[in-house]
Amino acid sequence: MTTTLWLDLETRSRCDLPGRGVYNYVQDPSTEVLCMSYAFNDEDVQTWRPSEPFPTRVALHRGQIRAHNAAFERLMFWYVICPDFGVPEPALEQFYCTATQARANCAPGSLEDVGRFAGAGMRKDHRGAQLIRLLSIPQGDGTFRDDPKLMAEMVAYCEMDVKAMRAVSKALRQLSDEELSDYHINERINDRGVRLDVPLAKAAVRYAAQELDDIQQVVQDVTGGALTSVRSPRMREWVQERVGPEARKLMQVWKDGVEKTSIDKTVRANLLAMENPDEVPAEVAEVVQCADDLWASSVAKFSRAAALSDDQDGRVRGAFVFCGGSATGRASSYGLQVHNFPRRCADEPELVRQALVRGHDVVPQYGRRVTDVLKGMLRPALIPAPGKSFVVADWSSIEARVTPWCSGETGEDKLDLFRNGSDVYKVNAAATFRCRVEDVTKDQRQVGKVQELACGFAGGVGAFAAMGRVYGLSLPESEARKMVDAWRRANPWSVPYWQDLEIAYTRAIRNPKTKIQAGRVAYYYDGYHLWYALPSGRVLCYPFARIEEEGVTYAKASWKPAADAKEWPRARLWKGLACENITQATAADILRHALRRLDEINLPVILTVHDEIVLEVEKEMAEEAKETLLGIMCTAPKWCHNLPLGAEATIMQRYGK
Repeated sequence: MTTTLWLDLETRSRCDLPGRGVYNYVQDPSTEVLCMSYAFNDEDVQTWRPSEPFPTRVALHRGQIRAHNAAFERLMFWYVICPDFGVPEPALEQFYCTATQARANCAPGSLEDVGRFAGAGMRKDHRGAQLIRLLSIPQGDGTFRDDPKLMAEMVAYCEMDVKAMRAVSKALRQLSDEELSDYHINERINDRGVRLDVPLAKAAVRYAAQELDDIQQVVQDVTGGALTSVRSPRMREWVQERVGPEARKLMQVWKDGVEKTSIDKTVRANLLAMENPDEVPAEVAEVVQCADDLWASSVAKFSRAAALSDDQDGRVRGAFVFCGGSATGRASSYGLQVHNFPRRCADEPELVRQALVRGHDVVPQYGRRVTDVLKGMLRPALIPAPGKSFVVADWSSIEARVTPWCSGETGEDKLDLFRNGSDVYKVNAAATFRCRVEDVTKDQRQVGKVQELACGFAGGVGAFAAMGRVYGLSLPESEARKMVDAWRRANPWSVPYWQDLEIAYTRAIRNPKTKIQAGRVAYYYDGYHLWYALPSGRVLCYPFARIEEEGVTYAKASWKPAADAKEWPRARLWKGLACENITQATAADILRHALRRLDEINLPVILTVHDEIVLEVEKEMAEEAKETLLGIMCTAPKWCHNLPLGAEATIMQRYGK
């Protein structure tokens, strides 16, 4: 019988864990263990305190170690427990993360939230956080509180966490061997980290602070003192009172089933894209732009990246959460937030970097506003180590390929376009404008591109209009409808596939314990959760699914319940969402397959961003690594051997696009 060690650590340090990140935290000299609660298999939970001899059985354990957010326990062992107490270092491959297991089962990653999600109790327990504030964080004079009564409560809380983690983990579907291996690959990427141009990041923060005062002054001047800040609660009403009827429609959004007036990021982008001054007058556009500048996440990202960087080598580690996208299994980013970096980069990053670091003016030479300049320098702030280069590659039109492939045989005509090297955007445009492919103009091709990006997941006029604004394409509603209809005519596999998905997941719920196929995906309802098996064999689910008046609904793990909620918030499953989840999850499986191949041959991956892989290699090996990477990315896994894949790669000295 294999032996599993379940454990949880409570620690204290003068290092700010949320601010500096776990890698800096574990290396800080002040970091120490308060207690370690543990149990082997189903045995009683025990607790070790540093004043006692370290338990021999734990020190000699070479089996699996399960912990919630296991990277913390692993790094505490490597950097604190092993050197301080003479304990042999456990291997990375011994660790099994129960938070990853929860997310892989489409449940929340938080240990507390998993119980609430499953209906074990909707009340939130704040005592653990209170104990951490009292015992794990230094007091105002820099010393730690020493209170035996509180410490006894901390031990009891730690032991309770081990019991809860063990119960939750046993109740969930276990990670497959392949999923666990992929988790370990993700952790190796996290351990490598990526080097930050720290002087650039710190300079960017200084410029942002200067810009803040300028922005506030512009707002005050433009509004005649009516607003002193775009953070004012009056800002939304001020804008709404001055825009036209179409702009007001754009400000109406639905949140949690309720229509609200919003001035959020998407609304601001839509208002700024309107070119009609009768709808968005110049002074209103100026205030909205100021709001966008002030709330731009680039400033926070530079500051966060600088705080997370290692003092010795400037590398930011621990950026990726495996299975962070619980609906698809895609990795999400934490701390560095590379998935949210703007795609646009400065045209001359070295010159901009030089100007920022030296404190020179960067406006208007490098951008209309300081915030524009800073956004364009987020990606270039990531640099290879001395003597090394980045090799950056991404799959070409991966979703446009995966979606028709997942539909089954009906999508073969679309896939043949990729096999033949055709420009699918031109093919869309030719069908739309009823002309030969070779006669498609640049503007018509742009329409074809927006069609492909907007319509693949059952997107209608609204999706086309939103995607069009991203690419500077604005059409009347009647014309947008024609574009959507034309794409569907050019892709006859699409509408039947979406309908098949809706029929399959609805039939599965109505016929529990019965597998229902749709394209290359199978649905199965076990009486509680609606599972679906991907072509790779990986399974995902819509938890606690049921049929209601508006259709199929499920508990959405990423939504948080209100304080007085009696049930976890629910979302509606519709055919477009089902299609999108399948496509993105399948693309994630293709990415995982490539990462496994790269891990086997020791090609060091440092970033994965959406459908992009970034290697860091010796400069003289860059060309060879580029060809190897392209070969791996363009070779489909066995389970999708007939899926045509394409990729493009570039060698860089700064990360860019």
